[in-house]
Amino acid sequence: MILPEKEEEGAYAKAGVSIDRGNRWVDAIKPLAKRTGRAGVVSGIGGFGGVFRPDFGRYEDPVLVSGTDGVGTKLLVARWAKKFSGLGIDLVAMCANDIAVMGADPLFFLDYFATGRLEIEASLPVMEGIVQGCLEADMTLLGGETAEMPGLYAPGDFDLAGFCVGIADRKKIIDGASLRPGDHIWGVASSGLHSNGFSLARKVLLENEPLDPEATVPFAPGSTWGDLLVAPTRIYVRLMAAIRARLPVGAFVHVTGGGLTENIPRILPDNVSAQVSLGSWPVPPLFEHIRTVGGIDQEEMLRVFNMGIGLVVIVSPEHSSALEDLLSSRGETFWRIGEVIPGSQEVRYVRA
Repeated sequence: MILPEKEEEGAYAKAGVSIDRGNRWVDAIKPLAKRTGRAGVVSGIGGFGGVFRPDFGRYEDPVLVSGTDGVGTKLLVARWAKKFSGLGIDLVAMCANDIAVMGADPLFFLDYFATGRLEIEASLPVMEGIVQGCLEADMTLLGGETAEMPGLYAPGDFDLAGFCVGIADRKKIIDGASLRPGDHIWGVASSGLHSNGFSLARKVLLENEPLDPEATVPFAPGSTWGDLLVAPTRIYVRLMAAIRARLPVGAFVHVTGGGLTENIPRILPDNVSAQVSLGSWPVPPLFEHIRTVGGIDQEEMLRVFNMGIGLVVIVSPEHSSALEDLLSSRGETFWRIGEVIPGSQEVRYVRA
């Protein structure tokens, strides 16, 4: 329950920063954060810092893996749609997926929420989304920072950043070093735009073409434009953990800003490239709509958006059938989209 605001006459409050409002915010989010508790938490929200003790005994040579990210201009689309809870999931996903592709198990998460004036009731959906994301990623919300900065942020504006830490066995870090020509490249479906390419998507969809967020999408009956554009980023942490437990993985790729074109090379050794077959998976209509309305060429689309693939998994041919069986058993939508070839750390597109 959120306590009502008090009348504040102090100079700081008159300047636009309310200590009491900040305290009420902490009181409101403490029970939410408690839902994410897991083994290893020593102390969480409320102190000067969160304290976590990992179970190092589970790992032969434990190393910590960290990541940080934000949700970009998807914030503006969420404000247009008046739908904010998905942003918290996005924030967690962008950080947790990035460390999980390296073979790390996420441990804890911290958020940074900055705004001109903290509107507690309006901001709680964002925090509820962060909590939901942490639950999906099997990590705890250990702490964070909320900052009121009047003058820096216009009324109603806010920004988000997230930070996560995970643990991995150093010898089992997945870095693509074992990739060889002939390895199979698989793509797992995204849930939409995820959290990348929104500056271009906004220009095409919200500036050039007046859209009502509550209007039905012609190519997605039953879905509104608001729902479609703010659909939360998929969290692939549990899926990647299941794959790692069942078979050797040459590489995982979280397809974020830069699309397949820029992200796959990040894990390629210097003597190989990735050959990706266009047409081997159905590109969702949303991406085709953006391309058509915006007059964007395919090369740029592939460098900006995930094009329907949020996670890439690369395995050797002898483990490809096992991967296919595992993905099928989990109800995933996936496709074999290419293979590793001799080259120089690039993505080469061919027609399927």
